[in-house]
Amino acid sequence: MAARPLLVRQPNERLQALIQEAGCSNAGLARRVNMVGAERGLDLRYDKTSVARWLRGQQPRGRAPGIIAEALGRKLGRTVTIDEIGMANGKNLATGVGLQFAPTVVGAIEQVCELWRSDVGRRDFLSGSAVAASALVEPSRDWLITGADTQVARTAGARVGQPDVDAVRAMTAALTEMDHRFGSGHVRPVVVHYLNSVVSGMLSGSYREAVGRDLFAAAARLTELAGYMAVDTGQPGLAQRYYIQALRLAQAAGDRAYGGYVLAASMSHLAAELGNPREIAQLARAAQEGARGRVTPRVQAMFHAAEARGHALLGDARTCHEAAGRALAALERTEPDTGDDPDWIAHFDGAYLADELAHCYRDLGEARTAARYASQALEGHPESRARRRAIGLVLLASAQVQQREVEQACYTGTRAVELLDTLRSSRGAEYLDDLQSRLEPYAEEPSVREFATRLELRAAA
Repeated sequence: MAARPLLVRQPNERLQALIQEAGCSNAGLARRVNMVGAERGLDLRYDKTSVARWLRGQQPRGRAPGIIAEALGRKLGRTVTIDEIGMANGKNLATGVGLQFAPTVVGAIEQVCELWRSDVGRRDFLSGSAVAASALVEPSRDWLITGADTQVARTAGARVGQPDVDAVRAMTAALTEMDHRFGSGHVRPVVVHYLNSVVSGMLSGSYREAVGRDLFAAAARLTELAGYMAVDTGQPGLAQRYYIQALRLAQAAGDRAYGGYVLAASMSHLAAELGNPREIAQLARAAQEGARGRVTPRVQAMFHAAEARGHALLGDARTCHEAAGRALAALERTEPDTGDDPDWIAHFDGAYLADELAHCYRDLGEARTAARYASQALEGHPESRARRRAIGLVLLASAQVQQREVEQACYTGTRAVELLDTLRSSRGAEYLDDLQSRLEPYAEEPSVREFATRLELRAAA
């Protein structure tokens, strides 16, 4: 009979770090675990040797991992999960991580840090999870009706100051610029590792109230960016988890305006990709209601544009035109260089609004208007917005197909392909697929056959 292969275990470094943080000996932890077990009617008889085995990588059975996490949590004065102690295998790791709008600040920190850890660890349930627009409804409702967090300051852990928060903001700005130029496939791993290795430590540190609010705001911004990058790398199920947590972090920051942005700019666009137009409009309206009186005209313009997208996909031309008109009027009220706008909305200029409206009129079948706005967007987007320019070119090509300008559409589409070849973006590929489907009725046209061949070669490369 063949010998049974040896099982090689990896040392449990997470558990070791938490034991050290708690200032607990192996024997002391064993006693605490036995006590918690007794409270739950279990006769546990762990000792220091048992803890040593856990540290070498042995996985205790049954309810033990949860009891160990509870025992350490009591000593540390905070919630500790089985994932945090390194004992979350596929059977006991909750697949709902990141999908809840936590009722407390402590819970919010725990939830988002667990999401980051799981993402870095490439948990299968994250990368393969399905997405449903209904999963966005409950968190948006909770955000809409939940009162402000009265306190976020913490006194345990490493000290966090304003320079630390400024560093997170600077890193976010740099990563955003990289994403615009090269696509999320190149940048997202860096974002997630930074969140998990740096930002998580800050959130679990000690900080004054004002610094804490700024820290949550910075963490919300970078978490939203990681969600957007998940969309751009073809992982919408993961994106929804990041968006929900970005919404909760914005709540802890006391920033209703940014919470509305997450609803209207992030969650509603995710609903659009899922083909749920009613949810798009509802999320945008929730943003308008929840942030009423706390946003600048530029932010209002973005909220109204998001609502217009939903009505366009519903085929409601009248309501779409009304929302689009409100968006244009709000942007016209924007005062340049006043410093009133938050930095996270500075990108939403005339070109971005034209981009949104080009989507609306394309979906309404108003091809001439769609082409006009797509051209306007391309004129306004700088070269550094490579992905946005590529999408604008596809929008223009789609409008040209609607006007039966097939040869011109293929030429415009080819320009988009050339630009997307410099990026790693699943969103760009999806737009090209949509354009190709719009060209199918003209499949026998020489220009269409040539364009299709180019796309086939691109896919095979």
